[in-house]
Order: sequence, then structure tokens, then C-alpha cells
Amino acid sequence: MWRYLAGGVGALLLAGSGLVLWQQLGATPPLAPPAPAAAAQTGTLTEPPAATEKTREEKRFLRYDKDRDGKVAREEFLATRRKAYAKLDANGDGRLSFEEWSVKTSERFATADSDKSAALTAEEFATTRIARKAARPAPCVPDSD
Repeated sequence: MWRYLAGGVGALLLAGSGLVLWQQLGATPPLAPPAPAAAAQTGTLTEPPAATEKTREEKRFLRYDKDRDGKVAREEFLATRRKAYAKLDANGDGRLSFEEWSVKTSERFATADSDKSAALTAEEFATTRIARKAARPAPCVPDSD
């Protein structure tokens, strides 16, 4: 019985302290962002750098729009997929067999299976990990001052 009473009192204390903390955090005004150094010295804000003329999405659109008519036709949209399919269709019959589709995976397995046992140990399996490229940071635009 005492355990239930102690648990109830503990829960009420926890809820009460959370309510007090929530009210105190809501009462404090938000911090103002620091003023830029140039604005503090001259008293005026500097202009933000101008955006590039072509956005990333415009560039992607132009890569697909091969005939430059301002529209991406179905054939233009599927062209990249056709090229990838043609690379996989090794015998050129227009049909993709499982062996043609999985050739890279089969080659990776064969390379990793150093003892040619047709099974990968934990050490061999670790060599099949795909190395991811690190994300490129955004280019810095120098000030024009």
C-alpha cells in the first residue's frame, strides 16, 4: 500500500515540477539574434548575396529537355533509364535475365569470397560494404566589399 502512495506522490511532484518549469520557460522572452558585425559598425544592413540565375531544379530540367522545347517528353524522361537498361542487357536481346541484372552483385560476391568457398565469412562480408561519398559542403560566396 505504501508503495502505491509513494508512487502517486512522486508522480504528482514530477508533474508539478514540469508545470513550473514549463511556465518559467514560456515567460522568458526569446533571445534576439546577434547583430552582424558590418551592421553594428555602419548602422546599415548589408544585402544578402544574390541567388544564382539557374537553380538546381532548372539545371535538372534542362538535362532532361534534350530538344530544348521547354517540355520534357516521355521519351526524354525515360532516356536515362534506357541507357542504364542497355548497359545491363549484355547480350542485346531486349530482355533482362536475372544473371544480367545481378552481374555487379555477383562480381562483388566473387571478389569478396577470397577462399572460394561459395560462402562469405564475417570478414569477407565486411569487404562488400558500399563506400558512400561524403556530402559536399555548399560553396562559399565571398563578400563583394
